Amino acid sequence: MTAGEFVYTTYIKTTPERLWEALTDPAFTRRYWGVSFETDWKPGSTITWHEDGPAMADPEQVVLEAEPGRRLSYTWHTFTPEWAKSVGVDEETRLKLMAEPRSTVTFEIEPAGGTVGLTVVHTAGETLLGMSRHGWPRVLSGLKTLLETGEPLPAT
Repeated sequence: MTAGEFVYTTYIKTTPERLWEALTDPAFTRRYWGVSFETDWKPGSTITWHEDGPAMADPEQVVLEAEPGRRLSYTWHTFTPEWAKSVGVDEETRLKLMAEPRSTVTFEIEPAGGTVGLTVVHTAGETLLGMSRHGWPRVLSGLKTLLETGEPLPAT
């Protein structure tokens, strides 16, 4: 299978430093994403995902790049049976996800006047990209809302 890309850019009234914190601080990510990450954010370090119950750890789930306030890139999470059950993904879809190459997500942070531009590039297989096209706008809207208002989006 080949990989494709999902690219999304938004502008947030914040600073690059605050946006970096929002992308890397577990207490912050939990508020708008429902996920927290356990890592030191150094290239090569593994990342453990904590999402509504199951923890997802894998030696190939790693930080690729980390330039505070500028760029963050890591491999996407491991699709365990526990994860699938907790988020309502059926086994057929989970197996399709597992057959795809491990994906990567990159956050590019760039000052833009009184705002900060955030571009997310998610490189993934077809099944994950289909799911991500619906998930990323919600996650990034939640991030923007939390940074600009101090309150997360209402749960859906």
